[in-house]
Amino acid sequence: MATRPPPREHLDPRARTLWRLSGALQTLPLVLLIVAAAGALAWFDVIPAPLAAVPAVVAVALAAIAVALVPDFLWRQWRYEIGEAEVDLQHGWVTVTRTMVPMARIQHVDTRRGPLQRRLGLASVVLYTAAGASEIPALADDVADGARDRIAALANAYDDL
Repeated sequence: MATRPPPREHLDPRARTLWRLSGALQTLPLVLLIVAAAGALAWFDVIPAPLAAVPAVVAVALAAIAVALVPDFLWRQWRYEIGEAEVDLQHGWVTVTRTMVPMARIQHVDTRRGPLQRRLGLASVVLYTAAGASEIPALADDVADGARDRIAALANAYDDL
């Protein structure tokens, strides 16, 4: 049996910016907490200042790596393709996941736009089946609307739009 080639379509390049902003907003409270705790430990002479700085420096470095590098790796791995019979999704960096969602199983399809996505002109397409939901994140608004309409037409799911 021949192996299928990977899906052809990439997410919008602005997905990297979206993931960087989301990552920064998610890691910032934890980094601030660790820096404040390290500062308090040094201020009250619980441990020497250079030793207290170690966890703060590590937290800042890990957050910087997560925000600066991880979105590029994720974007390179995220691919999708809308075929006549199925939607083919591939994503993951350490563990690569390949999902084929048959058109016949799709019950309805939506577009979703969060605040950051709206600001960047992006949207996600969400496919619902009896087994759960699958998502194509971070497409340009017009591409997401076109993908939603195409999947709905192929899956005969117009009543749920």
